[in-house]
Amino acid sequence: MKWGVIVLDMRKVGSILGVTSLIPVIICFVIFYTLRGPNADIYFFVYISSILSIIGILLAIFSWVMSKRLILLIIGLLGNGFVLVCAFFLLLAMGIGEP
Repeated sequence: MKWGVIVLDMRKVGSILGVTSLIPVIICFVIFYTLRGPNADIYFFVYISSILSIIGILLAIFSWVMSKRLILLIIGLLGNGFVLVCAFFLLLAMGIGEP
């Protein structure tokens, strides 16, 4: 092994990406519970949660490609897909509710 060269196993990198794909779900729940109240900017939450969930879905797919662990893909897709669907329904409700 040469100095300064780090050899990473593909399965290890895939596992790290799989765990990292769950972080956007946690961040979205934290943002949702901190930005409550009548003066909350709903569109800001929708944009942030949509971007984070798309990043999480991409990380889950990359983790499956690298590590071939199906459980990381399923958990990452379900968690981030749930956040994305909730953001879509919130955006839909905001569009219906405005005059």
